[in-house]
Amino acid sequence: MLQPKTAYLTAISAWYGAFGMQSVVFAWLVTMVLREPAERVGLAQMSLLLPGMLLILIAGVLADRIGQRRQAAWSQLFAGLMPLVLALAVYVQALSFTVMVVYALLMGCASAFLTPARDGLLNHVAGSNVQRTVMQASLCQFGFQILGYSFAGLADQLGAEIILLVQSVVLLLGVWAYLQLREVAPNATSIEHGQEDVLASLRAGARTVIYNPLMRTVMLQNIAMGCFFMGAFIVGFPLIMRDVFAGSSGDLAVLNALNSLGLVVSILALLRLGFVARAGRALVVAQALGSLVLLSTGLVGNQTLFMFLVFVWGICGGIAMPMSRTLMQQLAPPEQRARVMSFYAFSFMGAGPIGTLFCGYLADLFGPQQAIVISGVCMLSVLVIISLSSPLWRSKLEQIQAQPE
Repeated sequence: MLQPKTAYLTAISAWYGAFGMQSVVFAWLVTMVLREPAERVGLAQMSLLLPGMLLILIAGVLADRIGQRRQAAWSQLFAGLMPLVLALAVYVQALSFTVMVVYALLMGCASAFLTPARDGLLNHVAGSNVQRTVMQASLCQFGFQILGYSFAGLADQLGAEIILLVQSVVLLLGVWAYLQLREVAPNATSIEHGQEDVLASLRAGARTVIYNPLMRTVMLQNIAMGCFFMGAFIVGFPLIMRDVFAGSSGDLAVLNALNSLGLVVSILALLRLGFVARAGRALVVAQALGSLVLLSTGLVGNQTLFMFLVFVWGICGGIAMPMSRTLMQQLAPPEQRARVMSFYAFSFMGAGPIGTLFCGYLADLFGPQQAIVISGVCMLSVLVIISLSSPLWRSKLEQIQAQPE
């Protein structure tokens, strides 16, 4: 039987390795096999994210009530079956835009129920050092995404069916890892909250997040990141690879892998550095630099330079993501942890569909490079406002940890 942290990190590795495969294969099938226009590419990618916007808050409440491990395992099992269905559609030559959208919606539902349950489990396996465990989880996330991207880059040679079959097997490995964990027993407060209806539980979680100025600020920057960064990454970048550089599935895989490699490099540096007390300040600086780098990717006409800038953009993200997640994990009351983390995920995933549509329509009107420039300028503007009007820049993690839960 695996140790709790090892099992948890194995489950994360399986999910994100499979996610890396899906990111490349899904974008390749929509943009390069079906040859859909920019607007429909945005709609297809929005379908992956839309269930998160609609379901993730309810999923957080349910995870606090029925058990985080149980919900995570069932959600990943459902996700593991979906690539088999899509592989069958490709094999029988029934692939269409409608099939891709249905697949995306079902995978989005699985992700919506998995995310808050998985995030709620982190504190129970982390011990006393939450920030380090967050970094280790992020390292597994992006490291195995690189492996997933690299394997999916062979889609032109192996065919989508093989990639999807391997994706399914990897997801089912994650289900086994979740079964190695013990279910987290709800405490007395959680049991009392379990007697509330779902809307009352959601209101309680919303009050916790809204009335805490640090949580509220992290949520706002997460919304902006979902609107401006996610749309650029999953809609703008594939369109640039297709329309500007005439790329292939291998080019898409390299692009995604370079972004994740940048994330891995910065997370390894953070692990070597140790505890980061000024997590809020690190978050703001990393996001501001990331905005400038993103803006630059829309101004270059050389594919090699474009890919290098995407790598640098990943370095910025590898600092920002663990810092924001650490802040939320540390601030969340234990009895509301899955709920609070569902709001955290909702702020990003819920904004994602808006971001994909925003970038898709901008790309249709002005071209994909100009859409990315606009996204970078918008994100930078939000960060300036946040830095001037919130306590995020001044906060220290020791002070947060000293607060009673």
